[in-house]
Amino acid sequence: MEFLLVLFLVFITGFLFAPLGLGGGMLFVPILHYIAGWPLNTSTLVVSLLLTCCTSSGSGFIHHRQGLMKINHIRKGAPSALLGAIIGSLIVYLLRDELDPVFKTLAMGIVFWAIIKTWKKIDISSKKPVIGEIIDNSNSLQEIKNLEFRVGTGFGGMASSVLAIGAGAIYVPVLNQFGGLESRQAIGTSYGLMIMVVPVGVIVHVLLYSGDWPSFWNVFFLPFAVLSGSILGAKVGLLLPEQIILRGFISILGIIFIRYFIDILTQIF
Repeated sequence: MEFLLVLFLVFITGFLFAPLGLGGGMLFVPILHYIAGWPLNTSTLVVSLLLTCCTSSGSGFIHHRQGLMKINHIRKGAPSALLGAIIGSLIVYLLRDELDPVFKTLAMGIVFWAIIKTWKKIDISSKKPVIGEIIDNSNSLQEIKNLEFRVGTGFGGMASSVLAIGAGAIYVPVLNQFGGLESRQAIGTSYGLMIMVVPVGVIVHVLLYSGDWPSFWNVFFLPFAVLSGSILGAKVGLLLPEQIILRGFISILGIIFIRYFIDILTQIF
């Protein structure tokens, strides 16, 4: 029954996160850690990354078919993101037994940053132009701020390996704010970056880790549940208005922030 509950929860995670440009790692790790009782170590991070790869592949396929995945932005962001993923894997290897508090503290910081960035986007997109005002959007969706863009994608790659996430909480705001993409394009392109970056993080983690791994059946069945949930969630998400997508993004991030904040307080006191 416990394993069936975990299967159901990862399916729902794939379904909910697929329309938001997130891989689901921010919930996969808590599910595996709190529900399944797995230790917060490299083996759990690797499984979370594998599930994240399933979400990004399933939802990425749907977004790519709709023309929402911008290959040029992926090419520009991939080198720094891949380098970040390798550095992040090395950080996890060096932390080892100290991973738990560092993991949760970093997660809180990244989630808070993503909430602020996304809230600003909602505020800007909700403002209506004044009558007679001329607004030039000809370059607003094209210009890439190279330095900020590469630093942001590099940090996303590092966070992906350290926190076992797709890093959509970082990629989406970076693609939107510094890559000049509108929200749905940023979401689709975020999945393109995940598809390239997450496998590299998995490979480096596996090469560095020498401990025990979860049973074969856990690793075998969980990806199917996530993949089916992400494909279904992506199809539903494309039918929703942008404002609902962004508000859903913030709501889920808020829940995650509170969960980790409670854990940090528990560890301190």
